[in-house]
Amino acid sequence: MGADRSRLLARTAIVSRILPFSCVDGPGNRLVIFLQGCNFRCPGCHNPHTIGLCDHCGGCVPGCPSGALTMAEGRVSWQASLCTQCDRCTDVCPRQASPKTSIMSVAEVLAQLHRYAPLLTGVTVSGGEATTQLPFVVALFTQIKADPELARLDCLLDSNGSLAPAGWQRLLPVLDGAMLDLKGWRDGVHRALTGYDRERVLASLQLLARCGKLTELRLLQVPGQSDFLGEDGALDPGLAAFLQSLGPVPIRLNGFRHHGVRGAALDWQETSREELERLAKALINKGFGSVSLPALI
Repeated sequence: MGADRSRLLARTAIVSRILPFSCVDGPGNRLVIFLQGCNFRCPGCHNPHTIGLCDHCGGCVPGCPSGALTMAEGRVSWQASLCTQCDRCTDVCPRQASPKTSIMSVAEVLAQLHRYAPLLTGVTVSGGEATTQLPFVVALFTQIKADPELARLDCLLDSNGSLAPAGWQRLLPVLDGAMLDLKGWRDGVHRALTGYDRERVLASLQLLARCGKLTELRLLQVPGQSDFLGEDGALDPGLAAFLQSLGPVPIRLNGFRHHGVRGAALDWQETSREELERLAKALINKGFGSVSLPALI
């Protein structure tokens, strides 16, 4: 094994969990790797326990009813075999982190892929925000492409779009497609819903569209917060022009729900089916034909 290959296999990531089979994280049947850590701070996040990284303060240990959490050499240790998934540890964590993570190498993920490969269409790396652990993602996708038994699997990324252009250039050679969220159009709204400016997200959408790697653009509709529609119910002209500049990209609409949400966003109104249908109609009226809604809401 060459030195370069050895370095690739040595890459590791903090993994929140691996879902062996999913039909909602890209086309077909997919193995999904949820990486821990996110640079956005979305108040309406459905997976807030994937945002932060554990600082091993130990505050979650006393409340663990099954003894799955212990302190060992100044670090929180988690025993999966004892865990009852009560989530008390994530409920009390002030960092929006989880002690129930694993350090996994590329080789360990590849072993799981080999186990399930006959039943899979592809692999999706999600989060948290997957690109905060970019070296691991690049190494994993590179190894998948180089493996005769896995090369047929398509490699997708579920991202918030905050990656810099130089990072995308590292990833593009081994990336089959990316699914990106746009959670607000005007910068102030985007910042309120994500804690982050929109410029990098828009630039990522444009770059991926130019390269033919923008698999799906997702718009999140939050009642009383979102600004995709004007007061007349029509699509915001600036947003319409931007979307048209991307070319024929599939658009998926998502509605805000309370599931998993903590804090002030629990007071937000949930999105109705009718509200999503109004947004879909406004998009279709502007010539965007490939618009999909959630199966259930």
